Amino acid sequence: MKNFILLDENAVYFEASFSCDNVLFISLEGNNYFITDARYTTEAQEFAKNCEVIESSNLIQTAQDILIKNKIKKIMFDPNDFKYSTYIKLTNNIKTTFVPKENFSKQKRIIKTDDEIKLLKKAATLGRDGFKDLAKFIRKNGYKQSEQYLFFKGIEKMSQSGKLDLSFDPIIAINENAAKPHALPTKKRLKLNDLILVDAGVKYKRYCSDRTCVTSANFEKLTFKREQKFKNKKHQKIYDLVYKAQLNAIENARVGMKASQIDALTRSVIEKAGYGNRFIHSTGHGVGLDIHEFPNINSKSDVIIEDNMVFTIEPGIYLPKEFGVRIEDTVVMKNGKAVIL
Repeated sequence: MKNFILLDENAVYFEASFSCDNVLFISLEGNNYFITDARYTTEAQEFAKNCEVIESSNLIQTAQDILIKNKIKKIMFDPNDFKYSTYIKLTNNIKTTFVPKENFSKQKRIIKTDDEIKLLKKAATLGRDGFKDLAKFIRKNGYKQSEQYLFFKGIEKMSQSGKLDLSFDPIIAINENAAKPHALPTKKRLKLNDLILVDAGVKYKRYCSDRTCVTSANFEKLTFKREQKFKNKKHQKIYDLVYKAQLNAIENARVGMKASQIDALTRSVIEKAGYGNRFIHSTGHGVGLDIHEFPNINSKSDVIIEDNMVFTIEPGIYLPKEFGVRIEDTVVMKNGKAVIL
């Protein structure tokens, strides 16, 4: 369907190269309307592309007026992005039929352009810089610091002291807290040879990075490189297993595979070792303007992998009340194979 309406900021940005937190975007046979209020019209007129910027104090009424004027019979919308109250107001006293289609904007964005991949590569590079700065801080000042304080320093270091937006609030977890995939920071303090997991990312020109590293708090040599050495033998065993699973997927993922087959490349390694029930999430997710996009890399996905798709590969093993290990990198499919960004 050529007619659609958008509310989601990143979906609007993809269409217009500009967005804000109060916008209705309408596309009618390729004629685009960026409806916003007086706070944003100056910037919208400067930065928004391929659309007419309309200033309005009642976005919904203006959208209805456009639909009525153009005698639009049907228009597509994503029900995930519309509050029920907004939907009711938009569809009230109007003959236009609103046709729901979930995630149609994310589907449009599933294959990245070469320019988008450059932005994602830059975001990944800036993200690695943040990990290096955080590792340097922990080496010098991390001993006996709490997860809560390390979380604060993670925000500071990843964002380059506020110069960059974060893709999401970082996860910084020690030992048993790392057994929770989305752990919240606690007062637990970091000690010598503890296991520490960090999941973090930054944005570059709105495009996200996403990476998870696990390391040992040996302080003098602490880094967030992919190959790690642990004093604790069980830490080392589980880390090596997760790393093996991740490498199996990165090295063997191919264009033409189903996403479920890539999921199986990590899951089979972990299941064979007897920890299948401790790998409690999917292998990965797409990354782009949103931190979670398509394709979903899970056991149920029949999506066929294509060149220029960008997604994470992040197997994990979580042992409750002990520790957890997740190793995550974002990859792009290039020339039929997965390449770490």
